[in-house]
Amino acid sequence: MRITPFAAIAVAALFVTSAASAQEPRASLQAFGGLGVNSPNSVSPTFGGAVVGELTPNVHLIGEAGRIGDMLPSQTQTLIGLSPIGFSVSAFYASGGVRLSSGSSAVRPYAEASAGLARLTPHISGVQPGLESTLANIGLSFLNRTAPMAGLGAGITLQHGPLFADIGYRHRRVLSDTWVDALALGGSLSTNEVRVGVGVRF
Repeated sequence: MRITPFAAIAVAALFVTSAASAQEPRASLQAFGGLGVNSPNSVSPTFGGAVVGELTPNVHLIGEAGRIGDMLPSQTQTLIGLSPIGFSVSAFYASGGVRLSSGSSAVRPYAEASAGLARLTPHISGVQPGLESTLANIGLSFLNRTAPMAGLGAGITLQHGPLFADIGYRHRRVLSDTWVDALALGGSLSTNEVRVGVGVRF
């Protein structure tokens, strides 16, 4: 059978592509934890997990889910700090987005943008246990709501073989026009998160 130059090039390209595909990681799983800082006097824990799929070595699709301890802005937290009763708004969220990274070495900086949904849950503290506390929490449960959320972030990944560490910053903001805005005193519920993650590529 005669093999034309075009067919030979196509077959060679196929083998090269297959070899590259076998060597390049196509996805990664990551767990992370950090601190949400909305004011110098308010620090709350954050945690979650992410999956990343590579479109190209430098363009990745990301999916992430996690929990944010408190999203009240600093002005609201300052006013609440004057009261003996504490109040906070936590959020479970899920989001998806795009990450752009540079370089191909063990140290890779990146930037990302994401959008998703946040399940907002208000909490009250400083109330004596008993009927008052129970009634307060029952009442607050009616304020639970789901709202859209957007985020921006940046960081660096440190890779060694299939394992990597991720050190980064995220800013997330809830986009809502209900009681959430009243709590934010005309602003938006948001959080500034510093976090560290570990993961594996495969």
